[in-house]
Amino acid sequence: MNNTTLLNTFRFIVLVFFQVTVFNNIHFFGFVTPYPYILFILLYPLNTNRHLFLILSFVLGLILDIFNNSGGVHTTACITLAFVRENLLKMAFGYSYEFHMMHITDKFSSELVTYVITSVLIHHTVLISLEVFNFSFILEILLRIVTSAAFTILLIFLIIGLIKSPRK
Repeated sequence: MNNTTLLNTFRFIVLVFFQVTVFNNIHFFGFVTPYPYILFILLYPLNTNRHLFLILSFVLGLILDIFNNSGGVHTTACITLAFVRENLLKMAFGYSYEFHMMHITDKFSSELVTYVITSVLIHHTVLISLEVFNFSFILEILLRIVTSAAFTILLIFLIIGLIKSPRK
């Protein structure tokens, strides 16, 4: 196993552990729940097998569905995010996104902010819409999407700041 595989395995285990033990128990105002586990999908290397990436995203969502007893909403949201990630990278970084992806945690940039915000909004829209699954509660759905996304984005940038490689 190489360094990248070990790093991704460690990232997967740590993010799932903290999501299940800590973040699933945070419910600000009764409806704001952060989901920073999607950082695994956002930071997964591009130069790997796409099928393996989709399978790992499925497993990530499935594990969270098992712990949350949520009936597949995390799995659907993770697969959706994993499927559109390449297009989001092209939108945020342009067609040279492979180069930028190698250095995504080196510095905060407008491209990184765009990538994280759109990814989190897509994930949360799918997740919360399927979780509530009743459009008579559209205001509650929108409120939960916006507030949970804002808290998740804040946590993701804090985590990226903590794992950022030191300047040389």
